[in-house]
Order: sequence, then structure tokens, then C-alpha cells
Amino acid sequence: MSYVDGFVIPVPEDQKDAYRKMAEEAAVLFREAGATHVVECWGNDVPEGKVTDFHGAVKAEPGENVVFSWITWPSKEARDEGNRKVMADPRMKMPDVMPFNPQRMIFAGFEVIVEAGEK
Repeated sequence: MSYVDGFVIPVPEDQKDAYRKMAEEAAVLFREAGATHVVECWGNDVPEGKVTDFHGAVKAEPGENVVFSWITWPSKEARDEGNRKVMADPRMKMPDVMPFNPQRMIFAGFEVIVEAGEK
């Protein structure tokens, strides 16, 4: 089964276009490095919970939205090698001003245990 990197990111509402541009450019690099699918989702129905929620997970501040994204890889090994390639690519240079605070981004790798439907 495939392997998935998942991300939850707080992004200021007024940085949506800048974030989208950065994400589109990064998606090209990840695909070139072997990712099979890259998805970036802008929150539009992200309720605030009583115990925990996406906003709290990334300490979203007023005026920030939550981005939920994932990158699918053929395997963990392909992901590890792909990430090495992406991080070494000079096109991956981070901008001087990021459209989000990377310190509040959460991310992790996941082994797929159930997969249903179309790919």
C-alpha cells in the first residue's frame, strides 16, 4: 500500500493566493521526486470543537484559516528518497517571507491501512 505525508497549516486569510502559488510550485517538485498525488485544501467548513479541533491543533489565530494537505507516495522508502531529492533541489528555496508560520504547521507520515474508491 501507499504512504501518505499529512499536514495541517494555519494560513492568514489574506495570504491564500501566495500560499496557493507556493504550494503549486512545491507540488511540481514533489511529483518530479516520485509523489503520486499532492492535495492542498483550503478550509471552508472547519468547526471549532469543545475539546480539540484543527484550529487548536495549529494554534490558529484570528484571521487565519486552516489548510489540510497530503502527499501520497508509492511507499515510505519512495517518500524518504523523494523528500531528500526535494530538499536538495535549489527550486525548493524558501521565500524570505513565508505566507504562513511554519512553526505552527503539524505534519507526519502515515502508513495506509485501508483504501477504498477511485485513486
